[in-house]
Amino acid sequence: MVKNLGALDVDVLVMSDLVLDLRGIRKTYRGGVEALKGVDLQVPRGCIYGLLGPNGAGKSTLVKILTTLIRRTGGEGTMLGLPIGDREGLKRVGLLPEHARFPDYLTGRQVIEFTAGLQEVPKGAVSGRVDDLLEKVGMVEAQGRKMKGYSKGMKQRIGIAQALVNDPEIVFLDEPTDGVDPAGRRDFRELMKDLKAEGRTIFINTHILSELEPIVDRVAIIAGGELKGEGVLDDLRQGGDEYRVEFVGDLSEEVARKFAEEGMGVAPGMIVVGSSQVEEVQPVIDGLRAAGVMVSKVEQRRESLEDLFMNLVEVSPNVGPPPMPGVNVA
Repeated sequence: MVKNLGALDVDVLVMSDLVLDLRGIRKTYRGGVEALKGVDLQVPRGCIYGLLGPNGAGKSTLVKILTTLIRRTGGEGTMLGLPIGDREGLKRVGLLPEHARFPDYLTGRQVIEFTAGLQEVPKGAVSGRVDDLLEKVGMVEAQGRKMKGYSKGMKQRIGIAQALVNDPEIVFLDEPTDGVDPAGRRDFRELMKDLKAEGRTIFINTHILSELEPIVDRVAIIAGGELKGEGVLDDLRQGGDEYRVEFVGDLSEEVARKFAEEGMGVAPGMIVVGSSQVEEVQPVIDGLRAAGVMVSKVEQRRESLEDLFMNLVEVSPNVGPPPMPGVNVA
């Protein structure tokens, strides 16, 4: 099991503990459009890692650089301890691109078998491995149907299976739950947990923040080609937790001023305690009761991943590069 590391603790990791170690990764498209502006990123081995950002932030550009679909403009780094682009390293990588398209005339099973051939999976291992993957993604019964008859969710399941056919150490999944129904998203989260338990590293690009929150170990938030925050989720959102104490009745100006002077938020019928520590709420409850009002509700509110994202990123229209023919810079 991977230990959750604080935002600064990555610096003390030895090379063997990192599947990705990137320094100053840049990508500039024609016309001087900067998709990535010097990204530093370290991803520990065996974790579920989320890269979050709005459309055009540079998420897919980074994955395409790491999988050699496009060339970087600058920077350096390693993946699985080898230089980016090393052929031996790429054999240990799985990929499901955003908007992945597979031949309509192939069956789901044939797509996985075709990918196995491209990845040089030994012929004797292909059949058994495909059987296991079809069961893992819940597509055993539909394996003989052609891709053109699949729903978007079924295509994504096959896409995940083909990304795993070479038994990769790190798997890149770009918007893997796009178009998937709620049941499929639940199954996806369980599958990610299983893959992590197998010792794999899962690198997920997404803008659907709620999908990552229950399962992610670390997150990086990117906008405009720059990282805005990175680390363990609980560390990043420190300071965003609070307790809301609701009451019935009116506070005197003196009591309200006392609460405010102690750093609490005061609103009609509510005191907001900016802390995650429940012991800091008890004096507030006692103070309200002493003031002659009745406490009606105590609610803990945690900063969600979406709240964290909005706090770290000032999203402006078209923060990324403009669309270019044949180039997806999401």
